[in-house]
Amino acid sequence: MTTPAPGGGPSDAELPFFVYGTLLPGEPNHDLFLRGRTTGERPAVLPRALLYEGPGYPYAIEGHSRVHGTLLVAAPGIYGELLGLLDHLEEFLGPGHPRNLYERVVREVELPGPGGGSVRAWVYLAATAVTRSLRTGGVLIPGGRWTTGRTPGGS
Repeated sequence: MTTPAPGGGPSDAELPFFVYGTLLPGEPNHDLFLRGRTTGERPAVLPRALLYEGPGYPYAIEGHSRVHGTLLVAAPGIYGELLGLLDHLEEFLGPGHPRNLYERVVREVELPGPGGGSVRAWVYLAATAVTRSLRTGGVLIPGGRWTTGRTPGGS
């Protein structure tokens, strides 16, 4: 179940981020926005979600499958800066804003492997209008793993 982001309220302060597209390690936006701003990155899975092709980047929406990606932890002292950068990149103007491209929401993300479990994280899901369009005519990405020209397995 998705919990709307309360505008970055104090109860959700400094959650990690789950990324699944151009912010993945090896993708161009990883270097532009994340290099030097994270202290931890590990493979993770977003349950109850579907992944769709977008115009050069993917969209995740609520669904019956899983999306593979990476869990990122912000470096000490720059959480607010990183949150602002990612909100700008993802065109998130505030919870429910009609011009949002994505909504920033809190979701449980699974951590596979030893020491796994799950953790609450910020996830950018397609906004309502985009989701409607994807459900009616979008191209689903089988297996929930987005790649461009990078080597598979570098989720």
